[in-house]
Parts: sequence; C-alpha cells; structure tokens
Amino acid sequence: MTLDELTSTLNALFDGQVQTLGAGSFQIETPQFRLLILLSDDQSWLRVLLPIAPAQDAEPYLEQILESNFDLTQETRYALHQGVLWGVFQHSMAGLSIDDFQSAIQRLISLQQQGLDEAFNSFVEKRIRQIVQAAKRQGQSLEATMQTLDRFYQEGIMGDLAMGSQSRSDTMEAWQRQLRRLWDEVEP
Repeated sequence: MTLDELTSTLNALFDGQVQTLGAGSFQIETPQFRLLILLSDDQSWLRVLLPIAPAQDAEPYLEQILESNFDLTQETRYALHQGVLWGVFQHSMAGLSIDDFQSAIQRLISLQQQGLDEAFNSFVEKRIRQIVQAAKRQGQSLEATMQTLDRFYQEGIMGDLAMGSQSRSDTMEAWQRQLRRLWDEVEP
C-alpha cells in the first residue's frame, strides 16, 4: 500500500472526516470514535489506533482481554498505553492490501463498539462456572445453589442491601438463567 492509496482509502471510508495531523499522521473523529493512523518515520510501517476504554476500567478483565488477543481479535490487538486500553493494528505498508486495511479498520471499530462487554461477559461466565463447580463438589443441587445465592443477596454478602426489590429480583433472575444454562456443562 502506498501513502496515496492509504489517503484515498481513508477518504473513501470516512468521507470528509479525515484530518491530516502531519506527515504520515491522520485522525478520523466521529461522534462514536476517534481513530488515529500513524506511519513510521520512513513510512514503511502503519499503526492504526482506536481508544476502547480507560485502563482502570479494563483492569479487572485483563486476563479475558489477553485471551481475546490470542483467540478472537484476528488481525487487531488490544494494548495498554498511557492509561488507555486501545484497539491496535500494525502492519508493514509494503505487504498491506487495501482490503486487509479496510477489514482491520472495521475490526477495530467492532472492538470499540463492544467496549468491555465481551471481556465482562467472559469474566462473569468464568465466575459462575467456579460457583457451579464449588456447589457440585459440596453435593449441592441447582435449587440449593440458587437458594444460597438468594440468601447471600438478602444478607448483603453479595450485592447491595440498598438494592431495590425490583433490582434484586432482576439480578437473581439473571443468576438463575446463567446457573441453569451452565449447570450441566460444568464438571465438579
């Protein structure tokens, strides 16, 4: 990919929103995101960056985020820098096709739109699997496990005692759905 192809591709993807920041540096700012495109000094390498979330918000889910880098993010990656979780794509300009560049940008936008939801869901599922495994090791049934969780919420061990009854009910329904979904999958 040449610099001219890069510029024309960006203009085609983001009609009128491409700002040139300097030689080999571009920014696309929309109401939904701010995308940065940076070339190395010799213009042989391209880096595309998209902020996802503050690093402190991502910290509880770093294990899941790194697992995503290994399994799910394809040509893009998550990275931490200057207190921000970024979506990043890096590639040599010489070996980069326009289609691959467009695909990487779409993948980055998808990661940004997901935010931390996927990592949070993975985190929660892992914790629920641990609860199911512990309950099964203790010989508890699904019903007994749900009763224990309900008691924990009532006593304030889990959740917030100030949580309204509707909020508590919604939370317990979510727990019950997940426990039912995972109960037969998890081995003791």
